[in-house]
Amino acid sequence: MSDDKTKVGGQDRARINIDEDYELADWSKKFGVSKERLKEAVAAVGDRASRVESYLQSRR
Repeated sequence: MSDDKTKVGGQDRARINIDEDYELADWSKKFGVSKERLKEAVAAVGDRASRVESYLQSRR
């Protein structure tokens, strides 16, 4: 699904779109992981940022 850049806030902030380079870079920096590691986490638990964060923290 492509990101609708005209609609910001709400659910968009709680999800990680790994198909958008800027989001991949921003979330990778926020969680302190590589882009590849972030993609693995999203594949494992889905695109919800809270789930990805928990997953990454449990695997450090």
